[in-house]
Amino acid sequence: MIRIIIALVIFLSAMAISPLLIDEKGYILIAMGNTTIELTVLSAGIMLTLLFISLIFGLKIFRGTLNFSFGTWTKLAYAGQRKGIANFNKGLAAYMLEDFSQAEELFAKSAIPSKRKQSAYLLAASASAKLNLDSNTNHYLALLEQETMKLDDVGLESVLVNVKLLMNQHKPETYVKAREIIDEHHKQIGHDSRLLSLEIDLCIIEERFNQAIEYLPAARKSKLITDETVKAWEAAAYYGSFKESIKRHDTNDLQDNWNGIARKIKQREGVVLAYCKVLAENNIVEALNDILVPIFKKSATSEFLKTIRDLPILHADKLIALAQKQLQQNIHSGKWLSCLGHLALNSGQYSLAEKSFTSLIRLEEKDYGKQYDQQDLQALAKAYSKQSLYQAADATWLKASSL
Repeated sequence: MIRIIIALVIFLSAMAISPLLIDEKGYILIAMGNTTIELTVLSAGIMLTLLFISLIFGLKIFRGTLNFSFGTWTKLAYAGQRKGIANFNKGLAAYMLEDFSQAEELFAKSAIPSKRKQSAYLLAASASAKLNLDSNTNHYLALLEQETMKLDDVGLESVLVNVKLLMNQHKPETYVKAREIIDEHHKQIGHDSRLLSLEIDLCIIEERFNQAIEYLPAARKSKLITDETVKAWEAAAYYGSFKESIKRHDTNDLQDNWNGIARKIKQREGVVLAYCKVLAENNIVEALNDILVPIFKKSATSEFLKTIRDLPILHADKLIALAQKQLQQNIHSGKWLSCLGHLALNSGQYSLAEKSFTSLIRLEEKDYGKQYDQQDLQALAKAYSKQSLYQAADATWLKASSL
């Protein structure tokens, strides 16, 4: 626009001074070989001005044409990518709406044209995993692996999703693949709680219990891992470690394993229960009593007594005597009636188990509140069955199923 204004100013200026040059025309002579061109100063000025203006307009038209051509070419060249991005966005919407079949199809279709292969293949794998299509999931993970081999820096989040998708298939071959990926990024375990969690889960699955135990202090310090999760890991890892000791060696090795644990850890209920479970399963009565008798004497908590209900304690005479002693002090204690009933049932004293559970249920009638649960009723039904009291057993099973 400025150039046009300048050109007009020059043209108008030339027109203004042209009358002054009429009387003194002046000549310009241009000779090229045998050709001679003779112009007055006025006509040469006018021609140059018109030529300048023509050049400006011609340049502007050329640039406009060039921009139009380039824009058209850009639209045509990137049409596929725009469509791929649109499909990727539609896939995200379908995934959020839990239409995983449609999401998988859209992500797979958009991976290459959208140039978002890593994200698209991960999301496609996740969508197929939601549909339990393991073959599709593994296909997308294989494509992802081929693609990420070309990248200098694979995001840790991609690694985490990859490992989780493999582990969620619950197959030996996918666990092996998950282990390979974790080992490749092993240095990140101490810096990222998410990878640490996957490592502990995988160690427990692989029965590498001692390795899982070594990771527990770091997991306990992490603010991103809940205490309930750590307790679950701790119980599973120590149970596996104790069980491994007695399977591969003998009771002495199991005892050494227990004695080698720090006193602070021995006080945790999950670890104590894991040790007691292995002792009970192998009928190591003396060592089991060494652990439980002091706890019973100190009046164990209701939560702990509930955890030992499933222990297969076949010889529980000492523990039964302690439970009865606690009941002498408080005959309306629901936790000790329940504990006595389960100990008696597991050790084959069915009549005592029946009496304990019926007394527990009657506490509700005596306005002491309901202190039994479904597991207590199921145990009472078993006690009835063992005594061939099938009608009472059936009635108790029906009551238990209604809770």
